[in-house]
Amino acid sequence: MNIIVFDVPAETGGALAILKQYYEEAMNDLNNDWCFVISTPELVELENVRVLNFPWVKKSWFHRLYFDRFVAHKIVEQYKADEVVSLQNVIVERVRCKQTLYLHQSLPFAEKRYRILENFKFWVYQNLISRMIFKSIRKADTVIVQTEWMKDACVQKVGVSLDKFEVIQPNVNIEVKKSYKQENENNILFFYPSNAFVYKNHKVIVEAARLLKQQGIDNYNIVFTLKGDENGNIKKIYDVVKANNLPIRFIGQISLEEVYEYYCKSILIFPSYIETFGLPLLEAKIHGAPILASDCAFAHEILKNYDKVQFFNAVNSEELSEEMSKTIKGGLE
Repeated sequence: MNIIVFDVPAETGGALAILKQYYEEAMNDLNNDWCFVISTPELVELENVRVLNFPWVKKSWFHRLYFDRFVAHKIVEQYKADEVVSLQNVIVERVRCKQTLYLHQSLPFAEKRYRILENFKFWVYQNLISRMIFKSIRKADTVIVQTEWMKDACVQKVGVSLDKFEVIQPNVNIEVKKSYKQENENNILFFYPSNAFVYKNHKVIVEAARLLKQQGIDNYNIVFTLKGDENGNIKKIYDVVKANNLPIRFIGQISLEEVYEYYCKSILIFPSYIETFGLPLLEAKIHGAPILASDCAFAHEILKNYDKVQFFNAVNSEELSEEMSKTIKGGLE
């Protein structure tokens, strides 16, 4: 059987991890022929695995639209695919073979709605690209999502049968070398590994830290995996931290091994309010770390029955500061 996997958006992070999982599956599947249609990632061709790179797709949204409209279906025809697996949230149009859609874009299903002047890119996802995603969900033979909440959100929003969905959590292979242990009772360490998207919500942590300073609470530190200059929003947050002399360090991107080290000695704060899965929650849980998490459906699902978590309203800095204060005083062990 000929299987073609489309994933031209994938470059870094979770999207690239999903692509590599499918590539590893193909490497070990000698009963089928696989073809990976991607942009810039470097995958090695094998006897049963063909790799087609289209780096020009990343130049602009117009280039991506042109690829989807005029190129993708021709690749399916040329290589006589029996099945198409789309890892890019939308199916390949104008093909007749079976299609499996891997859906990992949660913006169209988020409760938070963005205005066009607030964040143009997110507005486009929620009001324009969302239509393409909803159409793809209806037309796909199978839709794979990472969580039950995402499945329920799709059914509610699009009005399709539950039978169309498969819930497959990301494959997380973590060798736990050591578990969480508080290193310094007199100076608590909080940790937030994330990128610079505005919905990652670093702002609420900074505001909570300002409230703690007003209360004279300073026996803690917070670590962000940002440099402080990623975008305008992060620059403003960085300036607030420096102007108020808050105990927050910007250490930039770190390796996965270093992230795991932090889980062993720090408390995870996870205020993000738009996630398909929220991988740091699972990683911290596996390491036995205490967690302060946004009170969102994805977080409750991942942390179900975990006894070292407290949930807080993601947009309420006072509530977060109270939970941080309790934790600093030994309230979350």
